Amino acid sequence: MSDEGNKPQLCHTIFYRLAAIQYRNVKNGQEQVLPTADEHIIMIVTGGTGTLYVNSEQHALGHGACFIFGPGTRMEFAAGGFEGGEEGLSFYYIAFDGIGAEPGKASFPCLGEVSCKPFSYCISELQALHDKREVEDELEAFRHAIRFQQLLLFIMQQNLSLRSESGERRAMEQSIAHIRQNFREELTVDRLADHAGIVRWRYSRLFKELTGEIPLHYLNGVRVEQAKKMLASTDERLFSIAQSVGYSNEYYFSRRFKQSVGLTPGQYRRHQRENIRVFAPFIEDYLLALGIRPIMQFSHDHWGRQEYLGLDDVPEFNVVTDNEATLSGFAPEFILMDTGIERWGMDKLASLAPSIQLSYKGEEWRTTLHSIADLLGKAEEVSPVIADYENKAAAAKAKLLRVVKRQTVACLRLSADRVQLYGGPDHGYTGPVLYRDLGLSPHALVEKLAKGLRFVELTMEELALLDADHLFITIDPTAGRQIELLHSPLWRSLPAVRSGSVHEVDFLSWMNYGVLSHHRKIDDVLRVLC
Repeated sequence: MSDEGNKPQLCHTIFYRLAAIQYRNVKNGQEQVLPTADEHIIMIVTGGTGTLYVNSEQHALGHGACFIFGPGTRMEFAAGGFEGGEEGLSFYYIAFDGIGAEPGKASFPCLGEVSCKPFSYCISELQALHDKREVEDELEAFRHAIRFQQLLLFIMQQNLSLRSESGERRAMEQSIAHIRQNFREELTVDRLADHAGIVRWRYSRLFKELTGEIPLHYLNGVRVEQAKKMLASTDERLFSIAQSVGYSNEYYFSRRFKQSVGLTPGQYRRHQRENIRVFAPFIEDYLLALGIRPIMQFSHDHWGRQEYLGLDDVPEFNVVTDNEATLSGFAPEFILMDTGIERWGMDKLASLAPSIQLSYKGEEWRTTLHSIADLLGKAEEVSPVIADYENKAAAAKAKLLRVVKRQTVACLRLSADRVQLYGGPDHGYTGPVLYRDLGLSPHALVEKLAKGLRFVELTMEELALLDADHLFITIDPTAGRQIELLHSPLWRSLPAVRSGSVHEVDFLSWMNYGVLSHHRKIDDVLRVLC
């Protein structure tokens, strides 16, 4: 008997059509029943936690979870209610159907919970699909359709190969669930592999493929997350907390906790209370978004301070001239710095208080905000802050689409001796806001010269080709106001200059990654373009 019938039927559907894509933020505690659709549905979770109910089955929802269901599937979910559920739930909801299929054979070959690793690639594709969902240009619409096929191919390539090993995959998923439920027990890789019925070397490899971590690192992460909750919500002694999360030795627990979090358990607990005295040079934006006022604020000889934050009553710390003696008088209890602060040699400040240097890329401001909130006991503040920004950006995008339409935009930073063109929707201080969140069209030079870069320095020949409809410019304060370029025939010949469509914006609010600075960018864009 032939086993042809057991193979995935890929040939019957030659093309899949994207019917709809939405990005949703659901507050903790809310429950929703998703409408039964005539199309296939993809649900991909980008943040928070929750529980999904499908055909009497229950699935935990968390960052990176991906589900695909066939037409007619009834789904409902609850945001939160799972470990870390105070964050609510954010996810992409995608509907698609088959074109060119034989009747009754349009089913997508990968259904149920599926793998979509690396998740960063998946998110990048989803953002692009979401941002271009309303394009009218035929060429862009065709590109959009191809991008969706590529996303489906990406999912199929991973999951069809896993399907041939579906027994192993189920065993690994059960093993991961076993760790999360039994993290207090003494678990070793040998015991976990035996429990899953998979040889140790293959178990470790499959575990890394599914989670991105080796088993014991994953176990430690689960234990640390549980410990953080107990530290924030109870007065239990450290020894008791260590025992309750699976560590027999308090000192080993403290060492592993600090390796993971950057603070000792005692320091983490103290930072969960109100009114902690924090110094966070140049990242005060994040503190204010979480409702925390710093004890001192960043300033620079030439750049000044971040006026847009409105910290007029907060003393200034000049990163060029001040030192630890200046800061010590303000008795900091915690110091936060990003990697950009290294240029001023401020590592000596770490002697004054527990210090952490954030290592996230600036474009990952949501991750940075989550990390800072977690360290300072403000985790419940993050989801409303992000949702407020995303709602504002979505409303502004809709308005700009009606007003600006296909007019092109570019952003320049001008110094005394150079012109920097800032990059596209994935990189830099401005591109993710202008081109991704607001849906503005980057000038061709942005994609040609600055693709994959935060910015590129323009030659005068390249500047002469910048015929964007609108130019946003910010002038580096170190250059003063006398920039010869602005009085040159070349500058006056640019179309945006001739039409009066050059818009100067504040330097420190636009050369910043904080969520409040992004709010300011949206306000500035709406003010001059609408």
